[in-house]
Amino acid sequence: MNLNKESLQKAITYKTSRSGGKGGQNVNKVSSKVELLFSVDDSLCFNDEEKTLLKEKLQSRFNKDGLIQVICDQERSQYLNKEKAIEKLIVLLTQALHKPKARKATRVSKAAKAARLENKRLNSVKKEGRRPKFDD
Repeated sequence: MNLNKESLQKAITYKTSRSGGKGGQNVNKVSSKVELLFSVDDSLCFNDEEKTLLKEKLQSRFNKDGLIQVICDQERSQYLNKEKAIEKLIVLLTQALHKPKARKATRVSKAAKAARLENKRLNSVKKEGRRPKFDD
Protein backbone atom coordinates (compact mmCIF):
# COMPACT_ATOMS: atom_id res chain seq x y z
CA MET A 1 0.00 0.00 0.00
CA ASN A 2 1.51 3.27 -1.12
CA LEU A 3 0.06 6.11 0.94
CA ASN A 4 0.84 9.69 0.00
CA LYS A 5 -0.38 13.10 1.15
CA GLU A 6 -2.28 13.93 -2.02
CA SER A 7 -4.40 10.76 -2.00
CA LEU A 8 -5.31 11.22 1.69
CA GLN A 9 -6.17 14.95 1.40
CA LYS A 10 -9.66 14.23 0.02
CA ALA A 11 -10.76 12.52 3.25
CA ILE A 12 -8.99 14.90 5.66
CA THR A 13 -10.48 17.89 7.44
CA TYR A 14 -8.59 20.24 9.75
CA LYS A 15 -9.53 22.17 12.85
CA THR A 16 -7.18 24.80 14.20
CA SER A 17 -7.02 26.39 17.61
CA ARG A 18 -4.65 28.36 19.77
CA SER A 19 -1.79 26.31 21.06
CA GLY A 20 -0.06 26.51 24.41
CA GLY A 21 3.67 26.19 24.88
CA LYS A 22 6.52 28.17 23.37
CA GLY A 23 5.97 31.11 21.08
CA GLY A 24 5.63 34.06 23.43
CA GLN A 25 2.86 36.53 22.62
CA ASN A 26 2.44 34.80 19.26
CA VAL A 27 0.68 31.95 21.11
CA ASN A 28 -2.14 34.29 22.09
CA LYS A 29 -2.73 35.53 18.53
CA VAL A 30 -2.16 32.65 16.11
CA SER A 31 -4.08 29.39 15.81
CA SER A 32 -1.16 27.05 15.30
CA LYS A 33 -2.53 23.86 16.93
CA VAL A 34 -3.87 21.49 14.27
CA GLU A 35 -6.42 18.75 14.78
CA LEU A 36 -6.55 16.44 11.77
CA LEU A 37 -9.72 14.42 11.24
CA PHE A 38 -9.60 11.51 8.79
CA SER A 39 -12.62 9.59 7.58
CA VAL A 40 -11.78 6.00 6.73
CA ASP A 41 -15.21 5.44 5.17
CA ASP A 42 -14.91 8.42 2.78
CA SER A 43 -11.36 7.56 1.72
CA LEU A 44 -10.87 6.18 -1.77
CA CYS A 45 -7.36 4.92 -0.94
CA PHE A 46 -8.52 1.70 0.68
CA ASN A 47 -10.68 -1.23 -0.37
CA ASP A 48 -13.38 -2.67 1.91
CA GLU A 49 -11.07 -5.29 3.44
CA GLU A 50 -8.47 -2.66 4.34
CA LYS A 51 -11.14 -0.36 5.77
CA THR A 52 -12.42 -3.07 8.11
CA LEU A 53 -8.83 -3.86 9.16
CA LEU A 54 -8.18 -0.17 9.89
CA LYS A 55 -11.40 0.13 11.89
CA GLU A 56 -10.49 -2.95 13.88
CA LYS A 57 -6.89 -2.00 14.66
CA LEU A 58 -7.41 1.74 15.20
CA GLN A 59 -10.70 1.63 17.11
CA SER A 60 -9.12 3.43 20.09
CA ARG A 61 -8.12 6.34 17.82
CA PHE A 62 -11.65 7.07 16.56
CA ASN A 63 -13.62 9.96 18.05
CA LYS A 64 -17.38 9.87 18.68
CA ASP A 65 -18.08 10.85 15.05
CA GLY A 66 -16.14 7.86 13.69
CA LEU A 67 -13.14 9.87 12.48
CA ILE A 68 -9.47 9.20 13.19
CA GLN A 69 -8.12 12.12 15.17
CA VAL A 70 -4.47 13.26 15.12
CA ILE A 71 -3.47 16.36 17.08
CA CYS A 72 -0.20 18.24 16.55
CA ASP A 73 0.93 21.39 18.34
CA GLN A 74 4.71 20.88 18.38
CA GLU A 75 5.68 23.67 16.00
CA ARG A 76 4.97 27.40 16.08
CA SER A 77 3.65 27.38 12.52
CA GLN A 78 0.24 26.02 11.52
CA TYR A 79 1.63 24.79 8.20
CA LEU A 80 4.38 22.73 9.87
CA ASN A 81 1.87 21.29 12.33
CA LYS A 82 -0.36 20.25 9.40
CA GLU A 83 2.60 18.54 7.71
CA LYS A 84 3.55 16.72 10.93
CA ALA A 85 -0.05 15.64 11.52
CA ILE A 86 -0.25 14.17 8.01
CA GLU A 87 3.05 12.32 8.56
CA LYS A 88 1.73 10.93 11.87
CA LEU A 89 -1.44 9.79 10.10
CA ILE A 90 0.51 8.05 7.34
CA VAL A 91 2.66 6.23 9.91
CA LEU A 92 -0.46 5.25 11.85
CA LEU A 93 -2.22 3.88 8.77
CA THR A 94 0.81 1.99 7.43
CA GLN A 95 1.41 0.34 10.81
CA ALA A 96 -2.25 -0.66 11.04
CA LEU A 97 -2.21 -2.17 7.54
CA HIS A 98 1.06 -4.06 8.10
CA LYS A 99 0.55 -7.83 8.12
CA PRO A 100 3.34 -9.72 9.90
CA LYS A 101 4.76 -12.78 8.20
CA ALA A 102 3.53 -16.11 9.46
CA ARG A 103 6.10 -17.87 11.64
CA LYS A 104 7.41 -21.18 10.34
CA ALA A 105 7.73 -23.78 13.06
CA THR A 106 11.28 -25.15 13.26
CA ARG A 107 13.04 -27.75 15.36
CA VAL A 108 16.33 -27.56 17.19
CA SER A 109 18.88 -29.58 15.23
CA LYS A 110 20.51 -32.71 16.67
CA ALA A 111 23.92 -31.04 16.57
CA ALA A 112 22.66 -28.01 18.52
CA LYS A 113 21.04 -30.29 21.13
CA ALA A 114 24.24 -32.33 21.46
CA ALA A 115 26.37 -29.19 21.80
CA ARG A 116 24.06 -27.81 24.53
CA LEU A 117 24.12 -31.08 26.48
CA GLU A 118 27.90 -31.35 26.14
CA ASN A 119 28.26 -27.79 27.44
CA LYS A 120 26.03 -28.66 30.40
CA ARG A 121 28.09 -31.78 31.11
CA LEU A 122 31.37 -29.83 31.02
CA ASN A 123 29.89 -27.17 33.33
CA SER A 124 28.78 -29.89 35.72
CA VAL A 125 32.26 -31.46 35.76
CA LYS A 126 33.83 -28.05 36.36
CA LYS A 127 31.51 -27.36 39.33
CA GLU A 128 31.98 -30.91 40.65
CA GLY A 129 35.70 -30.17 40.97
CA ARG A 130 34.97 -27.15 43.19
CA ARG A 131 33.05 -29.14 45.81
CA PRO A 132 34.84 -30.21 48.96
CA LYS A 133 35.40 -33.96 49.21
CA PHE A 134 34.26 -35.64 52.44
CA ASP A 135 35.66 -39.00 53.50
CA ASP A 136 33.40 -41.16 55.61
